[in-house]
Amino acid sequence: MAAADEHRLVAAGFTRLVRGVPPGGWDAPAPVDGWVARDVVRHLLDWLPGFLSVGAGIELAIGISVDADPVAAWETRARAVQDLLEDPDTAGREFESPHLGEMTVEAAIDGAYTVDVFLHSWDLARATGQDETLDPRRCRRVLDRMRPFEAAMRDSGQFGPRVDVPDDAGIQAQLLGFIGRDPFQRT
Repeated sequence: MAAADEHRLVAAGFTRLVRGVPPGGWDAPAPVDGWVARDVVRHLLDWLPGFLSVGAGIELAIGISVDADPVAAWETRARAVQDLLEDPDTAGREFESPHLGEMTVEAAIDGAYTVDVFLHSWDLARATGQDETLDPRRCRRVLDRMRPFEAAMRDSGQFGPRVDVPDDAGIQAQLLGFIGRDPFQRT
């Protein structure tokens, strides 16, 4: 699937979750230590501008504060990223990172950001009592792509230690355990 199409689908799923946060739900504890639901969105808004600026010289507008309006902040960011991916000149631009190497902007967004949105969908759903079900095919693809880079992921400090899940656990539980989440623990 093309990076723009993948982002459109993943972002739409996250948008449904953002819009579905119940009143008072933005301060609910999230599965990431020390985070609340609002921090899940904050994380996705905060790291991408620097990533694109350093890697490709793209200046992504900061936009609306997640503290002022998390729904509008997310929707603005999702549209901005979609616009980048649908512009062939921007999507095909060279991206370079000491951690990821050289690739196109669309490959960098697809491999890092869109995956992050997908993974944090579970965190937001868990924090706010929404449906936590992730697409099993996407879970399999993400897990298969991440496994070869496990050591680098753990060394980055961006992922917690692997959580052991039963061998017969479904693919979603395996993926969550791999990234350091306990899929069976309630927040």
